[in-house]
Amino acid sequence: MRIKWTERRFDFNFPAGIYPEMIERVRGTPARLEELLAGLSPETLTNQADGRWSMQENAGHLLDLEALVSQRIDEYLAGNETLHAADMSNRKTYDASHNNVPVDSILKDFRAARHDIVQRLESFGPEIFARAALHPRLNVQMRLVDMLFFQAEHDDYHLARITELKKLVAKQ
Repeated sequence: MRIKWTERRFDFNFPAGIYPEMIERVRGTPARLEELLAGLSPETLTNQADGRWSMQENAGHLLDLEALVSQRIDEYLAGNETLHAADMSNRKTYDASHNNVPVDSILKDFRAARHDIVQRLESFGPEIFARAALHPRLNVQMRLVDMLFFQAEHDDYHLARITELKKLVAKQ
């Protein structure tokens, strides 16, 4: 059975020196998302096959969280002790009505936002990736490199969900 995102736990027991690989993981998400959604009709993209978010809403959710990622990067740079908490109700995604906008707009905006984040990350020296702050939901110290891993895992969680939805829709 698939583990819910909020039930996942993480071991950040890798060296901070793997930050280039973590940057590559987050850099690659827009292309992977675009490939998953390519050629699908608006009806398919917005189908809430099991009453939960559609493929398009999952994509929009990734876009919605880019502001939080950017804010947390700012917090690492400022030396904050605790990271900003995510809105676990996902109000921003529900309020955005992502099914009512063209998917190309979501994909374009996500690619641009992620590009900006990657550019920022690539400008940092290696020591920045070892900076740590408390992650409020997990209640663990999280280095910037760990936050990138966490973000990449969150991206993959939603990409896997889109793949799952594609299979559900195909059976309908």
